[in-house]
Amino acid sequence: MREFSLPALYEVPADGNLTDLIRRNAAQHPDVPVIARKRGGVWEDVTAAGFLAEVHAAARGLIAAGVQVGDRVALMSRTRYEWTLLDFAIWSAGAVTVPVYETSSPEQLAWILGDSGAVAAVVETEAHAKALDAVRDRLPALTDVWQIESSPRDPEGRGAVAELTAAGDGVPDATVDARSSAPNADSPATIVYTSGTTGRPKGCVLTHRSFFAECGNVVERLGALFRTGESSVLLFLPVAHVFGRLVQVAAVMAPVKLGHVSDVKTLTDELAAFRPTMVLGVPRVFEKVYNSARAQAQAGGKGRIFDKAADTAIAYSRALDTREGPSLRLRLRHKVFDRLVYGKLRAVLGGRATHAISGGAPLGERLGHFYRGIGFTVLEGYGLTESCAATAFNPYDRQKTGTVGQPLPGSVIRIADDGEVMLHGEHLFTGYWNNEQATEDALADGWFHTGDIGSLDADGYLTITGRKKEILVTAGGKNVAPAVIEDRIRAHALVAECIVVGDGRPFVGALLTVDEEFLPRWAEEHGKAALTHSELLADPELLAELQQAVDHGNAAVSKAESVRKFRVLAAQFSEESGHLTPSLKLKRNVVAKDFAGDIEALYGG
Repeated sequence: MREFSLPALYEVPADGNLTDLIRRNAAQHPDVPVIARKRGGVWEDVTAAGFLAEVHAAARGLIAAGVQVGDRVALMSRTRYEWTLLDFAIWSAGAVTVPVYETSSPEQLAWILGDSGAVAAVVETEAHAKALDAVRDRLPALTDVWQIESSPRDPEGRGAVAELTAAGDGVPDATVDARSSAPNADSPATIVYTSGTTGRPKGCVLTHRSFFAECGNVVERLGALFRTGESSVLLFLPVAHVFGRLVQVAAVMAPVKLGHVSDVKTLTDELAAFRPTMVLGVPRVFEKVYNSARAQAQAGGKGRIFDKAADTAIAYSRALDTREGPSLRLRLRHKVFDRLVYGKLRAVLGGRATHAISGGAPLGERLGHFYRGIGFTVLEGYGLTESCAATAFNPYDRQKTGTVGQPLPGSVIRIADDGEVMLHGEHLFTGYWNNEQATEDALADGWFHTGDIGSLDADGYLTITGRKKEILVTAGGKNVAPAVIEDRIRAHALVAECIVVGDGRPFVGALLTVDEEFLPRWAEEHGKAALTHSELLADPELLAELQQAVDHGNAAVSKAESVRKFRVLAAQFSEESGHLTPSLKLKRNVVAKDFAGDIEALYGG
């Protein structure tokens, strides 16, 4: 199939904007908890009426500082309550939010704030403030900077929200109402800068219409997961990333209770305390939950039981897709393992969650069936910054494991002759800020060229097989899509990252990094705890297990596309090292440059 579309389930208001959502919530559900924040180590509910009041108080402060309609205001912070509060406050002042990853360098800050022409910025920490100070002389438009956490520069130690609230005390309600109503559906809501896997980040202009079309149709299609007064979602993705922003706006639109987690290291504890009904994440999160649970079972002498339970869950899920369904014997075995294993795994995820939405990379069919089999269905989706996050996703009632689902209702997916995925719909960005050439290259006749390669099945379910620019062509002329193999290899507990190489080479190879959290546990279990890190990486038994991971990846492709040799790196790919984007995508060109010697070693020098 070359093209597929679904009718829209939500009509975008012609003259509205996203601030209408919080006013509507306060009017229709004033006492319903729509958001939660952590205070003194305890989750505290904030009602719809209370949230609106706090947003308007902060918006008054922005207006008092001179922020005008259409001005850009940068927001640099980890995921926390104040992020959502200030995002809606910026919109309520009639301005445009420019999100900045809290890990951004001074150079990245200078580029994003300079390119967007930001007149004001809110940062989270003193370190962020110092990074901004280092480039302040290159930002002539920037007039005001506030800090969420109390600063030595603020003698009263109030922090950004309290400082803005106090500064805006004299601004009339009518002024805030007028500012909130100034933007319409086609006004820019935010400029989200791409992660920059190649070249400088480009600013994607997303309008209020983009978010209405995106979140309105997601909430309508997944309505059973967005029940006001019952459902809740815990957000631990960066809100600076468009996927995190989708979660935020969709939760407010529904509305359902939204919580934030700043540090993923505390995620397990926060899941147990917050007990969400839905989880949003990237595949690496779900891979780690599975790998950690399996490792704990093996350490406790219950590895065989866990593996049998996993096989049963996968078989059960696959049987759900057949006409006959699971057999009686399989249902009985599944029921036994639900008491012994599955219930404990669901408890790790908070105990109430029945569904998760995963994006950013393929989860893998086997892991997808495993989670559905334990009673925690992971719905895979696909999208880009330019498509305001999800442009395709699996509906909860018609899931096809192994695909990224059907198009967002109201949009169209087309597969070009060369296999490229093309998109059309109201949710798309309107262009790249200050970059007409890049806009012309990406948008043609209303169609966005994603650069991804994929296919549609007879029911309109999309499968992504790789990036157009990342296709490798071996010396023998074989085209290889590296993502297919990499995702399967990376699913192994020992593998942290994998990059497939071989462009212009006689065969396909791979560079692997080992998961630093899992490696000590593996060494302990295999009687190798006394070995040094470098000795472990060269250990024949460890290399044999990594070969199994590679063999699993190779099983998905032809012999000509398979990895013949791999090399284990002592280093790690990370955002800090410059090899991963903030959304954990590999910067292939940077890896290829920094590890050119290792790549040459794969091919004999």
